[in-house]
Amino acid sequence: MRVGAKLPNSGSLPVELGIPRMAGELEASGFESLWVSDHVVMPATVSSRYPYATDGVATWATDEPWFDAIVALAMAAAVTDRAELGTAVLVLPQRQPVILAKQVASLDRLAGGRVVLGVGAGWLAEEFAALATPFDSRGSRTDDWIDLMRACWTGRPERFDSDHYHLPADVVCEPTPPRPVPILVGGTTGPALRRARRRGDGWLGIQPAEAIDVDAIEVAGTQLDGVARRVLRIVGSAKLGTTVARALPRLAASGITDVVVDVDWDGDIADQAALLLTAAATCT
Repeated sequence: MRVGAKLPNSGSLPVELGIPRMAGELEASGFESLWVSDHVVMPATVSSRYPYATDGVATWATDEPWFDAIVALAMAAAVTDRAELGTAVLVLPQRQPVILAKQVASLDRLAGGRVVLGVGAGWLAEEFAALATPFDSRGSRTDDWIDLMRACWTGRPERFDSDHYHLPADVVCEPTPPRPVPILVGGTTGPALRRARRRGDGWLGIQPAEAIDVDAIEVAGTQLDGVARRVLRIVGSAKLGTTVARALPRLAASGITDVVVDVDWDGDIADQAALLLTAAATCT
């Protein structure tokens, strides 16, 4: 069981504390991976159903700043040496895939092969509309973009033709990452779990800290045969660290290999890390 931390890239902390300072402190405290989240724009009022709340309602303020995920990871990479750098998750079908492949390859090469790309098909229809990106085809576009990025990371992708993208032959994509960048597929729907099994190097789920549902993870796991890496991002009150620590053995038994937690920036980061890392060390 590995323990990672959410690196805040939204709200006031990226400016008040600074992404480099937070990234350095999280790594020095022992967290093994640092993860950022992703939105490009937000509607003033969210009408889409939020899939990670039982009532489907998104409760955060939509007017707070949300700093770009790749830019935030680049800043973190510059001040860290060993921690993995991940997205949890990047809304893949909203991106231009060849440009994103280059950004990720550049970051991974400069960071020494530490990037993990968590991707999802997205849920916020209003955001897709603002980006002039089709919402209804987001699943098939996600599949194509995963295939296309992996082809670009070889440096010499073959001709690529699909309903959504045409890449001509004889294209050179440099730099290449030092190793194939792991792609974790996020989501708990049937299509997302099938995508994780068929195309992913791992799976990435999300649950609230105050209501960790191991039974639901075990149900999802029945559709993840062959998926070795399973990351769970636990969202919510960082002051529930003891609750999360107690859940780690059962999470490990259910197949979870990594947990990612929010930390309390008003508290001692090293103490929070020690609590979770000690609990994780007992998981087999």
